[in-house]
Amino acid sequence: MPQLLGPHDVTRRILPNGITVIVRENMNSPSVIVDASMQIGSIYENRSQAGLANFTASMLMQGTDNSTFKQIHERIESVGARLDSACGVHTGGFSGKALAEDLDLLLATAADTVRNPTFPADHVERIRGEILTGLAMRAHNTRAMASLTFYETLFGREHPYGYSNDGYPDTIVNLRRKDMQQFHGKHYGPQEMVIVIVGSVSTRTAIRLVDKHFGDWSNKKQPARPPIPTAIPMSASQSRAVHIPGKTQTDIVLGFFGPRRSDPDFQAVSVANNILGVFGMYGRLGKRVRKKQGLAYYSFSRANGSFGPGTWRLIAGVNPEKVDTAVAAMLAEIKRLATRLVTPTELADSKSFILGLLPLQLETNEGVAGTLTTIELHELGLDYLQRLPDQINALTRADIRSAAARLLDSNKYVLATAGPK
Repeated sequence: MPQLLGPHDVTRRILPNGITVIVRENMNSPSVIVDASMQIGSIYENRSQAGLANFTASMLMQGTDNSTFKQIHERIESVGARLDSACGVHTGGFSGKALAEDLDLLLATAADTVRNPTFPADHVERIRGEILTGLAMRAHNTRAMASLTFYETLFGREHPYGYSNDGYPDTIVNLRRKDMQQFHGKHYGPQEMVIVIVGSVSTRTAIRLVDKHFGDWSNKKQPARPPIPTAIPMSASQSRAVHIPGKTQTDIVLGFFGPRRSDPDFQAVSVANNILGVFGMYGRLGKRVRKKQGLAYYSFSRANGSFGPGTWRLIAGVNPEKVDTAVAAMLAEIKRLATRLVTPTELADSKSFILGLLPLQLETNEGVAGTLTTIELHELGLDYLQRLPDQINALTRADIRSAAARLLDSNKYVLATAGPK
């Protein structure tokens, strides 16, 4: 395996105002990627204002104190660059791509949109309409509604992980321009901000340009990071069904609380999930539920680690008449993974698969930037990727069973379905 990125070729610098700048030079590429994260996610809103953080992020490039919507987009497009803003549960920010010679322009534009948005009233209504259209489409999407229902049931409707950060029709229609202005004024700032730059630019130049455009930024209103959310352990299984008329397929999400990204057995969970519903044609689930029994159009699993409790989900799309049979097969695979050792071949194949993906994920500047952002946000250390192969290779069959047994209980789960009656 080639040497993975680490402290030998990545520079990390903290500016006086608290912004962490991470740079990795790649002179073999003419472009530069910028990936910036701030503590501005939906965790800073409540259920009654669900969608506020995301709505605010969507408005950043609609106009600023210095530029109109048209001027912002013409400036970026005139050099073939890209600049986007987005928001998740814990963090949000902007990402962009440009030729190295246009990095100054890209960062200048990004700084203006992040620091000086004006939230033009006509654009607020246009974006509101787009969001409401997206929510209407979501309401008729069986996979999206099964997922939404799963999170609401597992965490609870008032939990930051339980409600949708895209919002709901009743919350979006009530959000006002002043709400976004207040959210921006309070939460946007340099505290704990991370800016990752990867590509054909020297480390010195990258840090200098970030300092030029963001180094004088301050916000005394910016609050400290809130406590990491906790979750109430399940005492019994819960099931919820969403009926969507006119559909011919039912989507299933069956799952549990998953690992925190900082859990010592996170890698064991990742390997266990790979065996359950990823490797080959969706692992054991694909072989049993989809191929052998013919119960599902697709069936796979996802184990997602977060700052707080993550999720471990089994997902399938099935004939509505086969829901109960498919669920029974999924539960059987859960029980087998949590109580019996995986085979030596399964373990070896999954290790090889995961380790083989590592260099492929780092082939592009985008992949490197995303990886470095994750490493920084979860405080994994710049040598994380260099330590990872040994961690994966050291895992035993007993480790996999133990990780699965800790999180998977076939008698306590959340089942969410969406489809026809």
